[in-house]
Amino acid sequence: MEFSVHLPVFDIEGGVAAIAGELARVGAAAEAAGAAWLSVQDHYFQIELTGLPAESPMLEGYTVLGFLAAHTSTIGLGMLVTGVTYRHPGLLAKIVTTLDVLSGGRAVLGLGAAWFEREHRGLGVPFPATAERFERLEETLRICARMWDPQCDGPFRGKHYQLTETLCSPQPIRRPKVLIAGGGERKTLRLVAQYGDACNFVAASPAEVGHKLDVLRRHCDQVGRDYDEIRITIVPVSPRPDTGTRDEFLRAMADYAELGVHEAVVIPRGGSPAAWIDTMAPTMRRLAELG
Repeated sequence: MEFSVHLPVFDIEGGVAAIAGELARVGAAAEAAGAAWLSVQDHYFQIELTGLPAESPMLEGYTVLGFLAAHTSTIGLGMLVTGVTYRHPGLLAKIVTTLDVLSGGRAVLGLGAAWFEREHRGLGVPFPATAERFERLEETLRICARMWDPQCDGPFRGKHYQLTETLCSPQPIRRPKVLIAGGGERKTLRLVAQYGDACNFVAASPAEVGHKLDVLRRHCDQVGRDYDEIRITIVPVSPRPDTGTRDEFLRAMADYAELGVHEAVVIPRGGSPAAWIDTMAPTMRRLAELG
C-alpha cells in the first residue's frame, strides 16, 4: 500500500505570511517521505469537516498546486477534489493541462460533483440540484477526455455544455489520471467504472469500503471495464494517523490492504504540517509492507 498527503488546512504557525514557506516545506517533506501525490481541497471557505470555522484561511487550490509544482520535482499534484461547479470544463482541462506541463507531467485530475452550498451562495456561484450536478460531472469527464485526445478537437454538444472546439495545445506531457471521489452507489461509482482511473472513499470501516468495492465491481462488469485497472484510494477516519495511533493505524490499514486498497490519503495535524510529515514518515513507509 502507498500513501499520499492531503493538506486541507492553512492555519499555519506564524500566520498568513508564513503560509508560502510552509507549503514549500510540505512539498519537500512529502516528496522525501515517498508520498505518491500531494493534494489540496477545492474550497473557498473552510469546511466544517476540518473542525474549523468558515472564516479560517483558505487558498484557491490550483494556484496552490502551481506553487507546489515549482517547489517539488517528482510527486504527483492534484485536487481532492475539484468541484465540477466552479470552472467551465473546457477551462478546467486547460488549467490541469497547464499544471501538468509546468510540473513535468505530474498533474492528477480529482473531480467530484461539489456539495458546499454555503460557499456557492456566498460567492455567487450557481448551485444546481444534485441530479444536474452529476449530469455536469459526466459531461466534464467526457470533455476532458476529448481535450486530452490530440486526434479529437471537434465540437462537443451536451445538455449543459456546448463547445465548438475541444482544442487543447499543448497537450499534457502525460495524460492526467482521473480520480473520482465519493461513494454514491448508483451514480458516482458508475462514473468511476466508465471514466475513472482511480476512486476515493472516506473510510469509516473496512466493511463499508468492501461493500462499495463490490458495487464498483458490478458497475465495471456492466460497462465492460476491467476492475483491476482502477486505483482504490481511501481517506482513513478511524483511526486517523498520528503520533499516538501509529500501531493502531497500521493494523487498520492491513485490513484495507486485504480488500485491495492501493493508497491511504493522510492529513497532517497541527499548524506545522511539514514537521508532522517528517515525524510520521517512518510509519507511512511501513504501509508498503502491507502489499
